[in-house]
Amino acid sequence: MQKFINAIAIASGVISLTVVGSGVVIYLQKDAIIESVKSKVMGSVLDSVTPDLGSIAGDSIPDFTGGASQLLPQPAVPTPPSF
Repeated sequence: MQKFINAIAIASGVISLTVVGSGVVIYLQKDAIIESVKSKVMGSVLDSVTPDLGSIAGDSIPDFTGGASQLLPQPAVPTPPSF
């Protein structure tokens, strides 16, 4: 009976160390994992959207923009009443 309990304890320890170890590895590699997922998502989105565009824009998209637009006047901030 003692051997059975020891085997369960060892198996439990191995499983716990595996879970903790994989959590540490994922934490240390999280930036690479996120970038990989983002690039795969962007690739699949662009692949599915680009054929639908067809020749809508073509070469009509300019390489430059116009001047800066005029800023709107800021509203006056009321002063708090003094007592």
